[in-house]
Amino acid sequence: MTTPKIALVTDTDASLPREVAARHRIWQVPIMVHFGDESLRAVYDLDDAATFARIREEGRLPTTAAPAPGQFVDAFLEAFEQGAEQVLCFTVSSKVSGTWKAAQAARAMLPQRDITVVDSRSLSMGEGFMVLAAAEAIAAGASVNEAIAAAEWTREHTHLFAALATLKYLAMSGRVSHMAAKMAGVLNIRPILTIQNGELALLEKTRTRRKAWQRVIALARQHIGERPPQRLSILHINALEEARAFEKMLCEAMPCPEERLYAELTPGLSVHAGEGLVGVAFVAE
Repeated sequence: MTTPKIALVTDTDASLPREVAARHRIWQVPIMVHFGDESLRAVYDLDDAATFARIREEGRLPTTAAPAPGQFVDAFLEAFEQGAEQVLCFTVSSKVSGTWKAAQAARAMLPQRDITVVDSRSLSMGEGFMVLAAAEAIAAGASVNEAIAAAEWTREHTHLFAALATLKYLAMSGRVSHMAAKMAGVLNIRPILTIQNGELALLEKTRTRRKAWQRVIALARQHIGERPPQRLSILHINALEEARAFEKMLCEAMPCPEERLYAELTPGLSVHAGEGLVGVAFVAE
């Protein structure tokens, strides 16, 4: 009995670079970004640089929204038209987005098709690494259930730590007060984020960029033994030069795999954290 052909679908909150998704034949359904009445597709219509250029120009944050179920229907049907017999879809954590519900609604619209929708309970490269693990498992002949198991193992061994550059964007979104953001700017406070219970969460606060980066590296080292992690991604929001400097510090302080992935958070997530964020996500046993 041959293994059915399985197509992978995810959303752009997985932070997977388009060329990486294309290499693994992964469909990415875009999170929607709304500037007033204008709706744009994250990654496809605008990247992080374009997003923040427009934020500076307009002086306000856009809103973000889950894809419509019809966008998932289109991706599912395209995958079947290209020869898939089954579709496996991973979505960003249902705790931060209605994307999982949209994908489930799309599945219900295609009752004759073999579609499995999984809530990743993660985001950014935490989700992205899960999708890549499933893709590699499928390429090796895994079933849908085996691919899900590989993805879930990856989630349980994934860590993400990142340093914010500013609280300005959190103030613009109403998540912190403008006074708190102003005081943080005066004191040069750089909050550190991680993934907790399927959400980006504030872990602790440090002062100065260098100390924040050093703390992120120290946190990463706590979860890595003597061997390099299985997967590693340098994360940033419109801060490629800073990301390269951070990568140099990171790999001087701990073992890094030869293959490292650079990933923007992408606009569906980045508008909530703000440009200048730099961090790392990795899978360690």
